[in-house]
Amino acid sequence: MKYVCGLFGSGTRGDAVMVGLLCGLFVYGGQGDKVEVIELGNWTISNQNGSLAIANQTLPLGIYSAFAPQVLDSYNDVDLRYLAYENWTFSNFFQFDVHHFNRGHINLTFHGIDTVAEIRLNHQLLGRTDNMFVRYSYEVSSLLQAENSLEVEIQSPVVAALARANALKESKKSVPPECPNERYHGECHMNMLRKMQASFSWDWGPAAPSAGIWKNVELEIYEVAVIREVDVDVNRINGSHWNMHIRCYLDAVGGQNFNGRLVLYAVELLDHPVVVDRSAIKKISHLAPVIEFDQAVPIEKVVTWWPNGYGEQKLYPLHFTLKTWLGSDVPEVRSKTKSHKSLRVGFRTLELVEDPAPDGFGNTFLFRVNGVEMFMKGSNYIPSHILPERQSKEQIAQLLRSAKEAHMNMLRVWGGGVYESDYFYQLADSLGILIWQDMMFACAMYPVGDDFLSSVREEVRQNALRLSHHPSVAIFVTNNENEAALVQNWYGTLFERDRFESEYRELYLANVIHELKLVSHSSRPQPLVSSPSNGKASEPDNYISNNPQDNHNGDVHFYDYTKDGWDPDIFPRPRFVSEFGFQSFPGGYAWQRSKSDDDDLLALIRHRQHHPLGNAPVIALVERHLPLPLPEDENYATALIYFSQIAQAMATKVETELYRSLRDTPHRTMGALYWQLNDVWVAPSWSSIDFYGNWKLLHYWARDFLAPISIVALYEKSTDSLNISLICDQLEVDPRNLNVVANVHLWSKLLPRQSISWDVTLRPNGVQYDKVIGISDLLKGEFSRTNAFMELQLRRGQNVISRTHFFPSSIAGAVGIEDPGLEFEIASRTCLNTTDFIRNSVSISIQVKRPAVFVYLELLKPYRYTLSENGFMQTAPMHVIYLTFDAPLCARLLRKSDLRVLTVNDFMR
Repeated sequence: MKYVCGLFGSGTRGDAVMVGLLCGLFVYGGQGDKVEVIELGNWTISNQNGSLAIANQTLPLGIYSAFAPQVLDSYNDVDLRYLAYENWTFSNFFQFDVHHFNRGHINLTFHGIDTVAEIRLNHQLLGRTDNMFVRYSYEVSSLLQAENSLEVEIQSPVVAALARANALKESKKSVPPECPNERYHGECHMNMLRKMQASFSWDWGPAAPSAGIWKNVELEIYEVAVIREVDVDVNRINGSHWNMHIRCYLDAVGGQNFNGRLVLYAVELLDHPVVVDRSAIKKISHLAPVIEFDQAVPIEKVVTWWPNGYGEQKLYPLHFTLKTWLGSDVPEVRSKTKSHKSLRVGFRTLELVEDPAPDGFGNTFLFRVNGVEMFMKGSNYIPSHILPERQSKEQIAQLLRSAKEAHMNMLRVWGGGVYESDYFYQLADSLGILIWQDMMFACAMYPVGDDFLSSVREEVRQNALRLSHHPSVAIFVTNNENEAALVQNWYGTLFERDRFESEYRELYLANVIHELKLVSHSSRPQPLVSSPSNGKASEPDNYISNNPQDNHNGDVHFYDYTKDGWDPDIFPRPRFVSEFGFQSFPGGYAWQRSKSDDDDLLALIRHRQHHPLGNAPVIALVERHLPLPLPEDENYATALIYFSQIAQAMATKVETELYRSLRDTPHRTMGALYWQLNDVWVAPSWSSIDFYGNWKLLHYWARDFLAPISIVALYEKSTDSLNISLICDQLEVDPRNLNVVANVHLWSKLLPRQSISWDVTLRPNGVQYDKVIGISDLLKGEFSRTNAFMELQLRRGQNVISRTHFFPSSIAGAVGIEDPGLEFEIASRTCLNTTDFIRNSVSISIQVKRPAVFVYLELLKPYRYTLSENGFMQTAPMHVIYLTFDAPLCARLLRKSDLRVLTVNDFMR
C-alpha cells in the first residue's frame, strides 16, 4: 500500500507538523499485515549560499526542471550552465507516528539520486551516493522522530567529476577522453561519474549536467523482508509444457534468517495458486534472501508472444504475495509482514545464432524467435529528455508507438543514456518491440578503482534484475563502442595500451558480464561485451579484437560522410548493422518554437550542430542531389532544412533496403537499426522524430521501407542496371495475382508515359530476387537520364502494396521540373472528444498541373501531428492527405495559412 506524505505548503515548520500529523493519522488507518510504503512529497531545493531557493516541489525533481525549464530554448544550454556549477540541498520535513510503528524495520529508500550526494536524517549522516542508476536504502527506525528533517546535499556534477579526475592525475593516471569536442559546448570528465553520460553533452545533444532526485523517495515499513524484484525465466521444456524458473529477490534488513510463505497467482495459466512455504523446509538466509522455484505450465494454456509483425503479444499477469516472519510462531495479525509484486510475462524463445556463415567467412549473427529467423529492423533509442527527471509516460508512449507504426521490431537502448523506466519495458512488451539493452557505458575509457567497481556491480545487479523478466529484452550488451575506441585509438590510449586493455577486461568481463550472467536466461542469449564487436569470434582475442568492425562477424556501426549516401555501393555487407545514419534538421516550425525572436536561425543551427565536421556533411549530401540556393538567398534556410530531411530519408532508405535485400544472400545480413529514433532538443541530428514528437520525413519513409512487404530497386553501377528484390517478412503470404509495374515518368508531365509489367511471387520470411533491368531498357526514345525518372510498384491485382522510385540523375540537374501549379484545400474536418484531448482529423486535397517533387507538409501549430504520408512524389492531378493532431480545442478554424507546403520545384533555378 502506498501513500504520499506531503510537505508543508507555505514552508513553515508549524504547517509541516500539521500536514505530517494528518498523513500519520491517514497511514494509521488500518493496513493490517501489509507492508506499507509512504512517498515523501513536497520538497524544498536551494543552492549552497541560499541565493536560489524554491519550495513545494514534487518528485521527480532536478535543478534545471526547478529553476530553468527553458534550458532547451535559444542559447540557454550555455547561458544557464551556471546552475550545474553549484551545490544543492533538497530538503523535506515530515511527521511520523513513531508510537504506531514501533517494531520491525523502516527503510528510507531513494530510487534515484543524480548523482554525488550526502543524505542526512535529523542531522545524522545516513550515507553517500555516487550512482544515479542505483537504489539506495537505509534502515532508519532508530532515527525517526515525531518531526523529521531530511536533507540531500548534492554536489555539482561538473565539480565532482573534475575532483575525481584530479585524484587520478595525482596517482599519475588518466582515463580519457577528458573533454568532448569543443563543438559540443560540453563539460569534461563525464566518465568519472556513474550518471547519464549524455548529460555532459553529445554530438546530438546539449550539455545540461543534471542534479537532483529523479525518482521517488519512500519510507518502507515492514517487519522482516519485502519483495524487491521477481525474475521469471520462461523456456520450453518439452512438447507438452513450458517452464517458469522463478526467482524472488527480497530485501531483508535484519540480521536473522527468517521464515517465508510465497503464493503465486496466475489465473490465466494455473488452476490453483502455487504455495512455496519455506518455513516447512528451511529458513531464508538474510545474507542472500532469494526464493527460487520452478513452475510448469501446460502448453495448451499458453499463447506464444511474438515480436511486432509476426503475431500477437500475449502477456500473462503473475501476482506474488509474500509473508515473512521471525521465529516459529505465526506473526501477529497487524504486523507488517505481507508484501506484493505484480508483473506480466510472455512465453517465447529467443536465440542469437552465430553459426559458420554461408559465404565461408566468419559467423552469422541473427536472432531466432520462437524458432523463426527474423530480420531485426528498427532504430536506436536515446533518452526521451536530456533531463532524466522530465521523462514522461506520454513521451515514451508516443515514441514507442511511432516505432511500431513504422513496422520496427527492435530498438537499441543506447549506452550513454539511462536504464529506462518500468513503463518503457512494459510498453515494449505490449507492442512487440524487442530491446537490445546496452549497459550505461559509452564512447570512453572508465576508471577501475575499488569504489567505482563496487558501485558498478550494484548498478548492473539492480537493473538487470529489474529488467530481466520482460519478453521484450532480447540481449544485454556491456558497452557502446568502447572496444572500438580502445583498438582504434580514438582517445590516444595507444601509449598505455596494456593498461587500458587490462582495465577494459577488468570492468566488463570481471564485473559487468559477471553480474549479468547471474541473471542469465535460458531463453535469452548470453550478453555481448561490446557493440560493435565480433560476437563469439571475439572470444579467442579475450574480447578485444584487432577489428571489432569485421563485416564477417557480430555487429557493425557504419558512418561515411565523404561519399554519396544515395549510392548503395558505398555501404558494407555486414552480418548485422546496429548503428548507421545521416543527419538532418528539424522542421522550420520546430525551430521557431525553440528560438528567441531575435535569434538568427542559421547561427542557432550552427551553435547546435555538434558534429565535429559541422554542417558540411549535410550540405555536401544535399548539394549532390538537390537545388540548394546560395547562402545569401532569402530562401536558403528554408531549403536547407527541407532538403536535409529529403537527403537523410533517401540515404537511410537506400542503406536500409540494401541490408534488407542481403538477408538471403551468402552475406546473410539480418539486422538494420538506424541511428537514431528520437531527439532531446531541436538541433541537427540523426533522428527520425523531432523533440516535439513530430515525424521528420525519414520516419514517414521508414513506415514504407520497413513495411512487411516491400519492393526494392537498387542501382548497380557496374552493370548500369536496377536490381529488383521483393522482401517479405510475413511467415505466410498469398502468392496469387502479384505483379510488378515499372512506370517511366517525364519530369514535365503528369501520369506515367510508359509502363511495363510482369508477374512475380513472394518468398515467405525471405527475399525474392526478382530481376535485373538495364537502365537503357527503360529509358528509350524520348526518355533520357535527365528528363525522366522511374516508379516501381508491387501490386496485387490493381492494388499497390509497395512502391519505390529511382532517379537516374541528380534532381538538381533534371530537365523539365517546373512550377507544378500546386493548390491545396482543407476538404473536411472532424473532431473526436477523448478523456484528455480532442483528436482533430483533417483531409487536405492537393491539386497539381505538373509533377510535384517530394511534396512536404508542415503544421504551423504547437501540436503533435501525423500525416498519412509526407515527402511524396505527386504525379497525378489530385491527391488527398490526412492530417491528425491532438489539441485542447476542436480546430474548426484551421486555416490554409496554418500549413506550410513545399516542393523541390519551388527551388529549381
